[in-house]
Amino acid sequence: MIIPFIATDLREISGSALAYIGDSIYELYARCHVATRSCSQSGKMHKLTVKYVSAAAQAKAIRALESELTEEELGFFRRGKNSNSPTMAKNASPADYMYATGFEALLGYLFLENNETRLDYIVQKAFEVIDDEEQ
Repeated sequence: MIIPFIATDLREISGSALAYIGDSIYELYARCHVATRSCSQSGKMHKLTVKYVSAAAQAKAIRALESELTEEELGFFRRGKNSNSPTMAKNASPADYMYATGFEALLGYLFLENNETRLDYIVQKAFEVIDDEEQ
């Protein structure tokens, strides 16, 4: 795993920067999740991956997981959720977009904190929530 060194104190990093990092981490997890379950063509795998990385799916996942977060994790989630983003998702409500940004900020924090165990747990629980939606 990459051991990043962006700041000595992660509270110094903006919510938007944490979400930026978390977005890429979650995308990688989602792609690996899909690739291990599908041997299809890359276009088909991409369509399956979108199910996990959409703002609506991320918002649903974090709403289900919010009660399991520690106070510190909640703080980083809120920082991301309340950050002023200059853009909005085309296919998501503003509320879902804000929650998704908070979710990504939480993942960015866990990654930069090098808390791989907790990061894996949160992502796997998110996948379970999203997968349960289909059934």
